[in-house]
Amino acid sequence: MKSRVRELRGEHGWSQAELAARLGVSRQTVNSIETERYEPSLTLAFKIAAAFQQSIEAIFSTEER
Repeated sequence: MKSRVRELRGEHGWSQAELAARLGVSRQTVNSIETERYEPSLTLAFKIAAAFQQSIEAIFSTEER
């Protein structure tokens, strides 16, 4: 699954640790999502979308960008 999490995190000026704290997960979880080694649960995907004030579809894609 492709993700714009790294890109959006950079636009907000947040470190992985800052985003992780906002989401209630570990920094390693954020890193794994960004490097596409982990697909977040639907609940976590909603939290990520809310943190960036975007839709889930705007952040995650199963297609190549």
